[in-house]
Amino acid sequence: MDNSASGTAGGQPAGAWSASSVVPGSAEDPLTDAMTIARGAVDAGVGLKLLGGLGVRVVCPDYPPRLRRDQDIDFACLAKERKAVMAYLERAGCQPDRRFNNLNGDRQMYFTAPSGRPIDVMVDKLTMCHTLDFRPSFGRLPHTVDAVDLMLSKLQIIEMNEKDARDIVQLLSCLPVGPAANGAAVLDSDRFGQVMASDWGWWRTVTGNLDKLPGLVSEHPHLAQPEMPFDPLAQAATLRRVADEVPKGVKWRARARVGEKMRWYELPEEVDH
Repeated sequence: MDNSASGTAGGQPAGAWSASSVVPGSAEDPLTDAMTIARGAVDAGVGLKLLGGLGVRVVCPDYPPRLRRDQDIDFACLAKERKAVMAYLERAGCQPDRRFNNLNGDRQMYFTAPSGRPIDVMVDKLTMCHTLDFRPSFGRLPHTVDAVDLMLSKLQIIEMNEKDARDIVQLLSCLPVGPAANGAAVLDSDRFGQVMASDWGWWRTVTGNLDKLPGLVSEHPHLAQPEMPFDPLAQAATLRRVADEVPKGVKWRARARVGEKMRWYELPEEVDH
């Protein structure tokens, strides 16, 4: 997955969080490519779901998009459907990296879209600073992994960059925090709490990133877009309370006593393909 920071765009200084000159919905917009593939997967009955910033755009269509011509397409699938996903992508004109897929296909696959855009497919899990298992709520939404998994995939990053923070604020501005609703994009507080209670390391990273958001929004006020349905900082505070109040097990409490004396996260390496 692409975790590089955004550069100069839209006439603003390097590092500013803004859109480029790409027109939404045009052939140059990576979401056009991604949704052609995602919709085709639904029609073919294949479980292939968008991840990353493009997934965030799908579930938050009213938030001004972050547009980059060079954006990769990130998908997830389940291991039990891996062969069907590979066959579908090849039928859709995507070229597989056969050597990479043969060596790594149990956890990640790589293709090139007909447009030339790179496609990464994560199998069952996203393993970065922490491991996020998509399986519990994989089928909830038609074109993306569950909205709370989109959120967790960003909140689990230790060295959170500008575009990750923007995606987090976008999700918090557009989707309600609350119980899961099949077919509706919500930030499922029950699943969020389960992930926080399962691992002290997850809890430590996510709560640390939630605590950074007020300062980031203060420093970059355009992140909190006007006329969005929800206050992103109020929603972040709600998730923070969920993380603190969800009951923790013996293993969690034992690891909490060790605290930051032992590293609680991984520093992921880029996989060559």
